[in-house]
Amino acid sequence: MANILNEEKTFDMSKYKFKEMPKAVRVLISVAKYAVLVFACLIVIIPLVVVLLGSLKTHDDFLSSGAFDLPQVIELTNFQTAFIQGDVMRGLINTAIILVFSCVGTIITGTMTAFVVQRFSMAFTKMVKAVFLVAALLPNISMQVTVFQIVHTLGLYDTLAAPIILYIGTDIVSIYIFIQFLENISVSLDESAILDGCSYPRVYWSIILPMLRPAIATVLVIKFVSIYNDFYTANLYMPSDGLEVVSTALYRFIGPYGSKWEIIFAGVIICIIPTLIIFLSMQKFIYSNLVSGSVKE
Repeated sequence: MANILNEEKTFDMSKYKFKEMPKAVRVLISVAKYAVLVFACLIVIIPLVVVLLGSLKTHDDFLSSGAFDLPQVIELTNFQTAFIQGDVMRGLINTAIILVFSCVGTIITGTMTAFVVQRFSMAFTKMVKAVFLVAALLPNISMQVTVFQIVHTLGLYDTLAAPIILYIGTDIVSIYIFIQFLENISVSLDESAILDGCSYPRVYWSIILPMLRPAIATVLVIKFVSIYNDFYTANLYMPSDGLEVVSTALYRFIGPYGSKWEIIFAGVIICIIPTLIIFLSMQKFIYSNLVSGSVKE
């Protein structure tokens, strides 16, 4: 009891000392704090504003005006040219196919693996954790020759299946995220369900998987951004025309329209919109804690 009182007293004293600072010092600290936040926001917003303004300009207006000048005439045909003629539409379709299968596969395999590893304490699960740790420490670039040979031998090279298999099978970070969330879900829920006659697969599907929704939302956002921005895997394993994703479509788009930056900027804006929509629609699940206070041990 005395320790608690001492801790509260120390905390109150620290607040008291901060309040007793001179007003000029407190104002200076507040100004510096908000100045840093404003500067960070400007670093993110300014490039987006430049790209957006450039995508709305005509070719002559783009060459004759500054980066922050408003367009004299809003040219929406830039988006049509980028979307259809620049193969951005094909890139979005292929990216969506890869994202759906990769994310679903990652959620199923990741949650199942985390459930077995975290809930069953055996020598095998400890060995699996150690193997996952070693795999996470190895740089991906050092294994690319072997991975490429395996993909080519399986006949997956130059197909959409190649990146899907790679994205599902190499996601160690997602498994660790699910393990950390599972540690906050009480084992009493599993035991109660088993006493009521549930099997372990039923416990997984009916209890564990629904309660992992915050972790699933977090993994989906991370997975979506990493796959959406990945240029190396798509460019290496899908070099043929017709298999472009968003990143490679933009890269190949620079060729025929290398001097028409207003069209390239329009393609960039089109590719930004899906990421923005996904993040804004799922961010509430990331910060919410649905399992908090479910069972207290």
